[in-house]
Amino acid sequence: MVKRKRLEAPSTADLDRIEEQFRSETSPRSMRGLAPIAQVAADSAALSSAEDAETRASRAKAEADAARLQEAQAQGLLMTEIPLFEIDETAMIRDRMTLGEAELTELRLSIAAHGLRLPIEVFELDSVSSEGHRYGLLSGYRRLLAVRGLLELTEAEKYQRIRAIVRPRSGVDAAFVAMVEENEVRQELSHFERGRIAVIAANQGAFTNTEEAVEKLFSSGSRAKRSKVRSFALVFEELGDMLEFPEALTERRGLKLANALRAGNESRLRNALADRAPADAEEEWAALEEAIARTEVKPRDPARGGRPSVRKPAVGWIDRYTIRTSTGVTIRRGHDSKGHILRLEGSAVDGEVMDSLMQTIQQLLEP
Repeated sequence: MVKRKRLEAPSTADLDRIEEQFRSETSPRSMRGLAPIAQVAADSAALSSAEDAETRASRAKAEADAARLQEAQAQGLLMTEIPLFEIDETAMIRDRMTLGEAELTELRLSIAAHGLRLPIEVFELDSVSSEGHRYGLLSGYRRLLAVRGLLELTEAEKYQRIRAIVRPRSGVDAAFVAMVEENEVRQELSHFERGRIAVIAANQGAFTNTEEAVEKLFSSGSRAKRSKVRSFALVFEELGDMLEFPEALTERRGLKLANALRAGNESRLRNALADRAPADAEEEWAALEEAIARTEVKPRDPARGGRPSVRKPAVGWIDRYTIRTSTGVTIRRGHDSKGHILRLEGSAVDGEVMDSLMQTIQQLLEP
């Protein structure tokens, strides 16, 4: 059996001797023969661990900050400054039709005295336009006009840019909803403006039809409010191109006008507007009210007895814009900024009739 050697702890003298030998071997004099790269490695060895830790912590913080910044930018939570010439306020049809000069002047004075308290909202365009526009205006139309006015008046450098929030590019329907909500909160739209923007949003393809536009744009309103918007939308559709003072239509007048249109009196009302050049809103309404009064059917006196006479609708040209066929189809013509419009109304108009009509029109227009 092998006898194991007993280990003994080193004495104090042994420890002193080991430490002295270590100092002599690691002194600068003993390392003079090392290569330069080895010297550099040796000098930085003691600090490498601490420096690596600080570098890693700094890099991690920078990456986290960058990720948060990118996420905030994607969600439209960052405010930036954008040159005025890069913003196209006509990228969307505005719901506000008129701006009071007194109100705009007051806003300019406020911005000049206190700065722009609330940034505008924009979205990035698909491409830079020929005018240099990079952004489309979402909300803040009056603020943008006010700052542009201050730039024209003062030519100050501080008014060459405006604070803005770049919102994520979303669907056109969401953009219209955001614009309407912003204006409804800050300054309530008029009845006619509500109906107008619903029709325009539907015509631009943001919604399937005017009915859906009203439901989505004014979803927070009551059923009665949406019903009124639909009535004023009808007024805009049928008479919007002829009314000189639509903003002056009160709720009562607008609803009365919509009822007359639903009763089929569009031609009579258009003729009333075409025959006069009203100087103000009251004169324009007087012409419309006179036309409405002529179309209203008085209740028959029961004492007279007999069957009420049935008045057949006229056939042929009703006016220079409207023609009615013997089958009950009404054809109206109009125009807008994009060109001429034909509108067909009546139960006899179906898909097959429309296909045949389009082929006929194509043949007429072919060279």
